[in-house]
Amino acid sequence: MTDSYLYAAARTPFGRFSGALAGIRPDDLAALAISGTLAKVPALDPGEIGDIVWGNANGAGEDNRNVGRMAGLLAGLPTSVPATTVNRLCGSSLDAAIIASRAIETGDAEIVLTGGVESMTRAPWVLPKPARAFPAADLTAVSTTLGWRLVNERMPKEWTVSLGEANERLAERFGIARERQDEFAARSHNLADDAWNAGFYDDLVVPVVVDGKGGTLARDEGIRPGSTVRKLAGLAPVFRPDGVITAGNASPLSDGASAVLLGSRAAAARIGADPLARIAGRGVFALDPQMFGFAPVEAANRALKKAGISWSDVCAVELNEAFAVQSLACVDAWEIDPATVNAKGGAIALGHPLGASGGRLLGTLAHRLRESGGRWGVAAICIGVGQALAVVLENVTEKSR
Repeated sequence: MTDSYLYAAARTPFGRFSGALAGIRPDDLAALAISGTLAKVPALDPGEIGDIVWGNANGAGEDNRNVGRMAGLLAGLPTSVPATTVNRLCGSSLDAAIIASRAIETGDAEIVLTGGVESMTRAPWVLPKPARAFPAADLTAVSTTLGWRLVNERMPKEWTVSLGEANERLAERFGIARERQDEFAARSHNLADDAWNAGFYDDLVVPVVVDGKGGTLARDEGIRPGSTVRKLAGLAPVFRPDGVITAGNASPLSDGASAVLLGSRAAAARIGADPLARIAGRGVFALDPQMFGFAPVEAANRALKKAGISWSDVCAVELNEAFAVQSLACVDAWEIDPATVNAKGGAIALGHPLGASGGRLLGTLAHRLRESGGRWGVAAICIGVGQALAVVLENVTEKSR
């Protein structure tokens, strides 16, 4: 067995639903993330890439038929570079990196390109096929943008509540008040704005030309600088009349793509760069579907155990902010310093294009560790239908301590 390392990462800006990236196909977004990542390692012959493992949650529209393969071809990679697309909903691109790291560690590949994409704007409406020809009744078109659809009637009703209702229940279970959620959301927006203004994301985000006139999206579109608890308190609950979850303390629907280049230590010469971080531990966990927001707790604990470290060793955490309430529940359970979590903003501000978020977490975490010189970091993400994934990174740059 050998170790697997993260060498480079890049992503597109994340666009709002029906925003600046609405006119761009998901396979094109994915190709842009791939090209942006490979531009960081110009010495690498793309033909040396042993595989592409790509994440995508919906796959019902233009991202159909193995969007990882389509993206590789659109990015100009040789046709000899194979690709697969994996679907673990919100965790798809983190799962892709986990799969790729295992392939490297077992010797099945030395260099693997991973990542993911989602255009939630362009996710199509679908019609179920009728059971017989010429049905007399109406058929209902169903949006594939987010959440349960075409649900099997045998599935218990408590499992198939909406994502928002599931997190209202989480708030009740752990007594996490609306004000605390709004504080967390405001923090996410302001930290994201600060990070962009300080240039942190300049090396991670590839600008996207969004029209034929040279218009460009260079920054995540959903950030609200100057967010405050008072401003967020004015938003109405979305899922219950007396609820605590609003559009302000939950992640938005988003469009975007991310990519991460992984390789063995021996592949450094061919890649032409030193690695940023080592994949030190991986964790997966599942529980009741309606409790999905709390699943990262055990996934991360398992990843830490695999890495042979504890929370006291961790200096940076990238936790996907699907909802403020589930993020707070996880941070509380880990009993860690909240300041270590999403110090450059999180999904509430940056956006959450489902299939791309795991790659964003890994890229951001590796760059946070490089910037701070800290040694250990954790990336974790909750996943619909009661799952979660986590990865531990070890900083291997010269600044590491």
